[in-house]
Amino acid sequence: MSTTQSTTAYNYRVVRQFTVATVIWGILGMAVGVFIAAQLVWPGLNLNLPYTTFGRLRPLHTNLVIFAFGGCALFGTSLYVVQRTCQARLISDALAQFVFWGWQAVLVAAVVSLPLGYTTSKEYAELEWPIAVLLAVVWIAYAWLFFGTVMARKVRHIYVANWFYGAFILVMLILHIVNHLALPASLMKSYPLYAGATDAMVQWWYGHNAVGFFLTTGFLGMMYYFVPKQAERPVYSYRLSIVHFWALITLYIWAGPHHLHYTALPDWAQSLGMVMSVILLVPSWGGMINGMMTLAGAWHKLRTDPILRFLVVALAFYGMSTFEGPMMALKTVNALSHYTDWTIGHVHAGALGWVAMITIGATYHMAPRAFGRPAMHSITAINAHFWLATVGTVLYITAMWVNGLMQGLMWRAVNDDGTLTYTFVQAVQASHGGYLVRLAGGACFASGMLVMAWNLWRTVRASSPEQAAQAAAMPSEAQP
Repeated sequence: MSTTQSTTAYNYRVVRQFTVATVIWGILGMAVGVFIAAQLVWPGLNLNLPYTTFGRLRPLHTNLVIFAFGGCALFGTSLYVVQRTCQARLISDALAQFVFWGWQAVLVAAVVSLPLGYTTSKEYAELEWPIAVLLAVVWIAYAWLFFGTVMARKVRHIYVANWFYGAFILVMLILHIVNHLALPASLMKSYPLYAGATDAMVQWWYGHNAVGFFLTTGFLGMMYYFVPKQAERPVYSYRLSIVHFWALITLYIWAGPHHLHYTALPDWAQSLGMVMSVILLVPSWGGMINGMMTLAGAWHKLRTDPILRFLVVALAFYGMSTFEGPMMALKTVNALSHYTDWTIGHVHAGALGWVAMITIGATYHMAPRAFGRPAMHSITAINAHFWLATVGTVLYITAMWVNGLMQGLMWRAVNDDGTLTYTFVQAVQASHGGYLVRLAGGACFASGMLVMAWNLWRTVRASSPEQAAQAAAMPSEAQP
């Protein structure tokens, strides 16, 4: 490692804005998630209103936790990391503010339009065409800001975290534009340019890679910066991180068809998605092992450092969910798991265990530095948050795994005369206990976010504009 340092004054204002927005949107998104989980336990909570039905609130929940909570975290951490590793201030403060407020406008539009029933009906791409156009404009501005800063760097080397962030930015822009190609019929109604099985394939090419490049590649950029920083150890293998990068982005784009097994999609496309998904296990575990091995010589810190615990548990869940995903992509396994709560358990093993955990750990590391404080206000509160998040995640995914296996087995059970042993309603009734446990787990995780909000609020209150300005002018860390 070089010891070159810089006294450049970084733009931490936009980092602070995205940090606060991450926590606020996280609370709102998870609150909606807890509410719709309660609706599955007590259907009367639909309230007999069109705006509060599960069908309208579920896409609101996914958009808030993915694009609001996760998105703000990716914006904030990427703009923090790119400045510090490139030793260069963001190329435009005005553009940074446009990106922040533009993204908030997209999110507010989602909060208003989705409960009103304005939707494309495409999973993870529900926002109607005017909002989708605004999103594309904001994303292009974000790409300009990020890559412009990389080009203006004061060091020759581009640290690997920026490779992952850069791939996430470029690929999500391409996926968003291609999947949203549509013919507007009115201000808030459009029809996709594609039809039938083609539309399904384009949607899951986007839908799975919204997972692959938004919820995986972007957060791996977060991992490659914040795990070494919090552990105070260099990345275990820089060569492995580069191999991980190229293998991941080469393979992930092909995995989407595994969501369309046993559908009208051509069988060769289904098989291609299955094979690529299984091969994807190799780079995924390479990255997980690289992150874990970065803690070599620093494992003792887990006893006293709850922030590092968040980051390490996130890596563990990343390894688990990237093993489970390829296994569920196998047609024989998918025949049992598809359309069951097992899929929901898998998604949340990644969403809560990987994405939320790495986000929370990174935010706890970054927030005091962005606000000019030596540390978060309360380490005890971070410890409490860790256990609330961990217990909540385990309860949630265990309940969904059990429910999913039970549902799959009940649906395929047949009598001697070939008739179904169980009705669909009986499978729903049998799932009730699992839905109660899932509700408890979700509420546990969401309560941890309230603890985080209090801790961040106290940290911000203790800060001053002078401290924040001084933090932005602090020398950059040693460059990898």
